[in-house]
Amino acid sequence: MTKQKLHIKKGDNVMVVSGESKGQQGKVLVLDAKKKKAIVEGINMVTKHAKPSADNPQGGIIKKEAPVHISNLMIVDGAGNATRIGHKVDAKSGKSVRYSKKSGEVIK
Repeated sequence: MTKQKLHIKKGDNVMVVSGESKGQQGKVLVLDAKKKKAIVEGINMVTKHAKPSADNPQGGIIKKEAPVHISNLMIVDGAGNATRIGHKVDAKSGKSVRYSKKSGEVIK
C-alpha cells in the first residue's frame, strides 16, 4: 500500500473549517497519515480522568488535545487566511514547493 500524500505537515499553522472548534487556529503537533487525523495545539480539547501514577502522583482531571480529521483543517498563509494548497517547481532550487492558492506565496 502506498503512503498517501497529505496537504498538511507537522508544524504547519492550520485553521479548523468545520466542527465545534470552527474558526480556531493552531499548530499541528502530531500527524497520523493512516487514520488521516492530526492533533492541533489548543484545538478539540477533551478532559481525561487520570489515576495517580509515578508521572502524575496527584491524578485528577487532565485537559488534552484530541485528534481532528484533516478534512476539517486548512493551511493558514502568511496573511492569516485559510487557503488551499498547490504544488509547483521552484525556479531557483528546482525543488517542488507548496504555495497558497489564495495569495500565491510559497509556504515554508
